[in-house]
Amino acid sequence: MVRVEFLGPIGLAPREVEARSLKELAKELSKDPEVKKWLSECAVAVNDKIVKDIDTPLKEGDKVALLPPVCGG
Repeated sequence: MVRVEFLGPIGLAPREVEARSLKELAKELSKDPEVKKWLSECAVAVNDKIVKDIDTPLKEGDKVALLPPVCGG
């Protein structure tokens, strides 16, 4: 299981999900309409490191964070 955290305005509680890669995780998360709308907009961090490769492997205990875009000034 990996722990998924939804940061900022996503406003969802963390979840434990069974996935061996970011691709599998995205497929599982896209089943939830509230999460699906954020998937294409968010940056993704695995264990606090931003990753861009959807084929990034995941292992038991990894922490994945969805980071929505923000505006600031």
